[in-house]
Amino acid sequence: MTLASRLAVHAAVLATCLTLSAQGSAGQQAGSGTQVAMATFAGGCFWCMEPPFDELDGVISTTSGYTGGRTKSPSYEQVSGGQTGHTEALQIAYDPAKVSYDKLLDVFWRNVDAVDGGGQFCDRGSQYRPAIFAHSEEQKRAAEVTKERIAAQLRQPVAVQIVEAGEFYTAEDYHQDYYKKNPVRYKFYKWNCGRDQRLEKLWGKLPTQ
Repeated sequence: MTLASRLAVHAAVLATCLTLSAQGSAGQQAGSGTQVAMATFAGGCFWCMEPPFDELDGVISTTSGYTGGRTKSPSYEQVSGGQTGHTEALQIAYDPAKVSYDKLLDVFWRNVDAVDGGGQFCDRGSQYRPAIFAHSEEQKRAAEVTKERIAAQLRQPVAVQIVEAGEFYTAEDYHQDYYKKNPVRYKFYKWNCGRDQRLEKLWGKLPTQ
């Protein structure tokens, strides 16, 4: 996909997000008749949360950004400083006819350290706290069910918050698709942060690894 196409997709998704936020709904009918639903997750560095969702059939797009805090239109520098109340998050536009919210939850849990509420991996502070931002009561219930299951599986308290989705602020352009734009730097950061190592220890090795 060309850069112009990606920007067009992100612009369309942002417009959808704003409409959904105003309606307090988890989805709406797109012009083509395709149902578009939204999901929002926080799992530490948003660069690392994009790839596993981008791979899913039925995911229309992923957008890195900030949510859960009090500062309007925050910058990356403000959020990373830990004074805004926001956490780095990923907003996902998806077609529920092709991929379920339960499947998205499965991917989310597999890509976070569920027992660490003080940050994720090498990134520390509330700006990297793990969370599920529910866009509807149905999403909230589904998240709570999976949280109980994960706690039983790990035999530890789960530190992931489940809260109502609020305003989502899209991060700066250079953060979007960072893993594609800067693959070498991305891989270096991810390895040094110990993300894959911790996830494998917690969840086991992925079949594709």
